[in-house]
Order: sequence, then C-alpha cells, then structure tokens
Amino acid sequence: MAHIIGLTTFRDTRGILTVLDKVVNFEIKRLFYIYKVDESDRGGHRHHNTYQAAICIQGSCQIMNDNGVERSIFELDSPGKCLIIEPEDWHIMRKFSTDAILLVLASTAFDPKDYIYEPYDHTI
Repeated sequence: MAHIIGLTTFRDTRGILTVLDKVVNFEIKRLFYIYKVDESDRGGHRHHNTYQAAICIQGSCQIMNDNGVERSIFELDSPGKCLIIEPEDWHIMRKFSTDAILLVLASTAFDPKDYIYEPYDHTI
C-alpha cells in the first residue's frame, strides 16, 4: 500500500536542503516531473512492475490511491514528503496548485505494457 515517508531536511540561514539518500528501496531507472497542470486529473492507472516515489517539490497536489483493498488520499504539500507508490496501487494525481511541480522517481524505464488502466471494481 502507498505510504508517506519524511525526507531528511536541513535548514539554516542559507536555505533548505532535502536529501534523498537510501530512501527508496528500488533502483531509479527513470524520473519525470509534471507541472503547469490545469484542472485535469493525471495518472488513472497502476503497474505490473513499477514502484514510484512522488515528491511535490513545489506547490501541492493530491494523490488518490486504491490497492484493491484499501483506499487513501495523500496530500503532498511539502517537498519534505515522499509518497511511495507500489505497483498494485491504482492512483490518480489531482488538485494541483497552479505552481505545483510533482517529481516522480520510477523503478523501471517506460514500457506501455507495464500499465494497467482498469481501476479496481470499487475504485474512487
């Protein structure tokens, strides 16, 4: 099931430094970021194999998640929060603030055969 982890963050008079060191339990094969999103939802799928780590590095967004057993809504409103999304987690990214930048780290390179677009029968 998807879950939030806190990222190590250092603050001083010079600014803020957030570190992703040994945070995800997968090798990062791809990264992408989503920004300038209108009122549209993004995502609407799950995967056969891909694990993901989502961090809203600017602004905020919401990720609705369903693993077939449990539904959750996660607010990504700080660059110190990281949402781990497992392959079975059918997810929708939505409610992007106008300044949102959502960074996603993925365990696999893009493969259209890895995507499952059908939601669970009871999905959000």
